[in-house]
Amino acid sequence: MVVGTPLHVLAVIPARYASTRFPGKMIAPLAGKPLVWHTYTRACQAASVHRAVVATDDERIADALRPLGVAVVMTRADHASGTDRIAEVAAGDSAAIVVNVQGDEPLISPATVDAAVNALLAAPEAPMSTVRRRITEPSAISDPNVVKVVCDGRGRALYFSRHPIPYIRDEADRRGDPQCHWQHIGLYVYRRDFLLRYAQMEQTPLERFEKLEQLRVLENGYSIVVADTEHRCLGVDTPEDLERVRGWIEEKGL
Repeated sequence: MVVGTPLHVLAVIPARYASTRFPGKMIAPLAGKPLVWHTYTRACQAASVHRAVVATDDERIADALRPLGVAVVMTRADHASGTDRIAEVAAGDSAAIVVNVQGDEPLISPATVDAAVNALLAAPEAPMSTVRRRITEPSAISDPNVVKVVCDGRGRALYFSRHPIPYIRDEADRRGDPQCHWQHIGLYVYRRDFLLRYAQMEQTPLERFEKLEQLRVLENGYSIVVADTEHRCLGVDTPEDLERVRGWIEEKGL
């Protein structure tokens, strides 16, 4: 497709140097390349994505990526969230669809990116889409670090929570494997005009309580289309996470 057409899709990977648990993780070495290089490369491999850029405010990240041919956009340093950083990039770009790919997801599946983009393109009335994965590990259901999502019959999000949702009240329904719990994967696709409005919205009560930014969308009355994936989230928040990803790469021979 031609750049600038209504279906032009831009993937933006926000990358900041500061991190409470793992400073500099975006350029931590992983299989001979900076961690975020892997995220960028996988985003570029998605069939639905026309261009990808890394958005950062730190020259250390830019200096590590530019020699590797990564497209880097420098942004302001005062953004409160990755969404705000992505909105700044979108404001200066003509792409109609903008994908928010988390920089600390070096093993993100290109097929998962495509699933999220295609779900939004198939729902012209929706301003935004995201992804869910069925939870198969019982411990993850009660883990507040694993965000859960429940959807309506059309695949629109009803609610996101760190709490186990849905709550299964009756013992008879708990027996066996009810397979009703879904993990939310933090990949977002926005229509550009909505992203720019969303970045200007005030924080909402449920968003503040749960510390989940996507609840701002639901609280303002907008719908979020949710696509299914089998991709298992392997984000990097700590040095231990990085070692786990290194082991996975070595095991798979990537």
